Amino acid sequence: MELKVGDKIPNFVAKDTEGNDFDIKDLVGKKPLVIYFYPKDSSPGCTAQACSFRDQYEDFKDFGAEVIGISGDSVDSHKKFAKQYKLPFILLSDNYKKIRKLFGVSSSMFGMLPGRVTYVADKNGEIKMIFDSSMMATKHITKALQAIKNLADK
Repeated sequence: MELKVGDKIPNFVAKDTEGNDFDIKDLVGKKPLVIYFYPKDSSPGCTAQACSFRDQYEDFKDFGAEVIGISGDSVDSHKKFAKQYKLPFILLSDNYKKIRKLFGVSSSMFGMLPGRVTYVADKNGEIKMIFDSSMMATKHITKALQAIKNLADK
């Protein structure tokens, strides 16, 4: 089942780059969220996307938002990826694709690659924007930042 604008972010727990349990309930109700699913650590498009989120991270923080990246890579892979590119935001490991399924993120490229989808939710966890584009990795950042800015303007 694919989530749509107006739906609530589902509850989930996943391992972060330190191997600690991250519970989305700790942030829902407190701040707007940018949750982005991406195919693979260190691939060209995913690296460009992560570095673009890194470069704009302070802008997201200025609007009170948190950025969370999710892929099926291991905790160790995320840890190396975050360290190599100095990623200041949360990366979560979705080894069994459970979170991807909760959100209804489908595969792209004829099922060969996990999809690339960004969700923006208000502080109550209501999804306000969804951007689904596997080929335009860095476009996700401008779309997400505009959605967060729109939330702040209300």
